[in-house]
This record gives sequence, structure tokens and C-alpha cells, in this order.
Amino acid sequence: MSRFWSPIVHALTPYVPGEQPRITQLVKLNTNENPYPPSPKVQAAIAAANADSLRLYPDPESTALRASIAGYYGVQAEQVFVGNGSDEVLALVFQALLQHQAPLLFPDISYSFYPVYCKLYGIDYRTVPLDDDFAIDPATYRQPCGGIIFPNPNAPTGRLLAREAIEAMLQQHPDTVVVVDEAYVDFGGDSMIPLVNQYPNLLVVQTLSKSRSLAGLRVGLAVGNAELIDGLKRVKNSFNSYPLDRLAQAGAQAAFEDEAYFQQCREQVIASREVLVAGLHALDFAVLPSAANFVFARHPAYDAAMLAARLRERAIIVRHFRQPRIDQFLRISIGTEAECQLLLAALTDIFASGVEA
Repeated sequence: MSRFWSPIVHALTPYVPGEQPRITQLVKLNTNENPYPPSPKVQAAIAAANADSLRLYPDPESTALRASIAGYYGVQAEQVFVGNGSDEVLALVFQALLQHQAPLLFPDISYSFYPVYCKLYGIDYRTVPLDDDFAIDPATYRQPCGGIIFPNPNAPTGRLLAREAIEAMLQQHPDTVVVVDEAYVDFGGDSMIPLVNQYPNLLVVQTLSKSRSLAGLRVGLAVGNAELIDGLKRVKNSFNSYPLDRLAQAGAQAAFEDEAYFQQCREQVIASREVLVAGLHALDFAVLPSAANFVFARHPAYDAAMLAARLRERAIIVRHFRQPRIDQFLRISIGTEAECQLLLAALTDIFASGVEA
């Protein structure tokens, strides 16, 4: 450890992103990336923006992009905030809206960046256990708190919380910000964005990395009451007044304007997910109900870490979490139909090889 670090850095355990291995002919099912390319309109928009104007700073307010997002979701532009991926948006949310005297609440099995942000920004927090079926129980959030945040669908479990249950949370905590992290909602859930005008304490965060195939462009957004958005803007403009570059703004705007392509890719992923779940069930896996572009599965007879290692030997990468309660699960991203079949074939071969359970 460096003697020049500040005390808070010594105490940090940084978030560990999914591996980006350099393996030839890799079947990469570990980081929930979309298996299909971005819309051709996105690529054309980026090419058009890649001109002499790159010598100039981008629009610090991302005006055109925010207008497109607002029009898509039926809200006002002043209710939309954008940043470099949803992780940056979430970081600003933690600083601007979730630093209070009472503890922040989030699930015990959830996005592992949440406790990292809490430690980085000195936020007291309390994890709320998922139930025995790995679902969020709204009743367990009926306790004093300084804020609530959770993914919906949850990650890494993939389970969806119904809109009515989230509304109950909002009604129980009218003076507390409730952040719904919808990174995966397009693969099987209903967004809470239509309710932001009804609940001034609701903030919805989304990303273009998953359902719109733009993980490499880094664009995230938040939608909520204008008062919440103003808080995010105050922190953003005290930290990074030009968050999105010209190419990201152009590409993201084009993504929201190509609804037909978005729906086509989304439906393909959902269809592949159902085929993969059926194939895993046929191999005796237990699979949690998923509304995301991944599944969370365990086998009653085979160790998850062993299976991940055996798959890696076959150039297939899945995600294994060495974490209490879920260390026997594998999180498997939904690939193309061909990639899903390669995974199932590899698992069949592993089981047939007589490998030890």
C-alpha cells in the first residue's frame, strides 16, 4: 500500500468488473453484453459526428440526446440526466441523493458496486436479505432509512420485482429517495419511468450498454422529478462538466430513434434466453426466473467453480461469484443462439466425461 494514499483509499475494496479475456474463438458469456451489434443508424450517426467538430467541446448539457430520451419516455427534458454509463450516473446519485444520516438500504445479493460507492463516499448502509427464493421482499424495507436502491431485475439473480411492489415502497417512504436501477429492464420488465411524475421520490437509472448494444460507448441516464435531476447536475458540474463526448451523444440519440431495431434485438435475446433455460433444465440445472439478459443457475450435483473452470478450458466464459449464499450459482449471459447451443453442448460433454461432482 502506498504511503501517499488517503485513509479512505486504504479502506477501499474496489469493484471487480467482469473479465475481458484475450482468448481466440471465445464464447463470452460473463459480462451481460448484447450479442448483437448496435443499430446501423448508430454507426452512421457516429461516423457523421467524427469530423472537424471533434476539436470542439461537446454540448455539456447533451441537449439533443436528453430531448430524444424525454420524447421516448414521455417526460420533460429537465427530468432527464445523462452520464458516462450508468455507473457514473449511479456514482453521482450516491453523492447527490443518498448521503444522509440514516443508513441506505439495498439487497444483500445485488450489484456489488453499491457497497463500494458507500465506502468511497462515507455512506452508512444496511443490506436487506433476499428471501429464500432470492427475491426482494418489499416488507423487509419497512424500516427507517436514508434511501433505498436496488436493480430491477436484480443482478446477479435476474429476478423481477413487480411494479405494484415498488409502488408500495415509494408510498411507505414518501420523504426518502427510492432509486430503481433498470440496467436489464428491457429484457422482461416494465420500467418505472411512467410513474416519475406520480412519485417525486422516484429516480430511475438505465443504461444503453445492454439492450441497445452500446457497452463500448458508455452512456447511462436517470429520469425523475426535476428536483432530483437538479441535484445530480449540481454534483456533475462540480466534477465533470462535459461528461458525454460528441460521438457518444450522437450514437445514443440514434439508438433511441431506431425503435424497430431495438425491438428486434430485444426479442431475439428473450427468445434465446427461453431456449437456454429449457436446455439447462434438461441438464438438471435449477434456474431462477429471469427477466434479464442472463440467467442464474446451479446444478445440484456439480460445483459451480469447477463447472466454470471446465467451461473455460473449452473457451466458454461464464461468471462465478465467490459470495455467501450464491457460490454454487453461475451467471450466464445470453449469447447468440449458436453460442447458447455451444454452451449446452459443452456442459453435456463435461457431464458425460465423468468429471467429479
